Amino acid sequence: MTLVTVKQLYEQDFALWIEETVKQLKSGDLSQIDLENLIEEVESLGRRDKRELKSRLVTLFEHALKRCYVSLTECYRGWEVTIKRTQSKLKDILEDSPSLHNFLVAICHKCYQEAVENMRIEYDSDFPDDCPFPTNVDELLNSKFWEKNKHE
Repeated sequence: MTLVTVKQLYEQDFALWIEETVKQLKSGDLSQIDLENLIEEVESLGRRDKRELKSRLVTLFEHALKRCYVSLTECYRGWEVTIKRTQSKLKDILEDSPSLHNFLVAICHKCYQEAVENMRIEYDSDFPDDCPFPTNVDELLNSKFWEKNKHE
């Protein structure tokens, strides 16, 4: 398969492009590798992990805010389950990519701000401007921190 054909394959059948690229890499045949698109795809993997980390951290804060500041006792269990599930998924991401630990620390404030803005639209509760939750990643992901912040 020529390089032109491989580049066309990228546009026409992405799954087949991946299959062919992996075959070429495994065989050591780098002469026909679609390097431009391969680099783009590898870069996008890093961006995807960061987006997922951010999304899950916002979800963690949203549900912790609801659990601590919204008086709907019938919803508490569901919110706590989401918090625990989200903590677990965040730990999985950091286990796969430990270097993202510093990224998580860096985006904590921004993610809390996004979460609190979302919750202010959804609920008429008095949510704090500053994050009342731990900023220590270990505590944030391994404790029931919301139990210390209940404002019922």
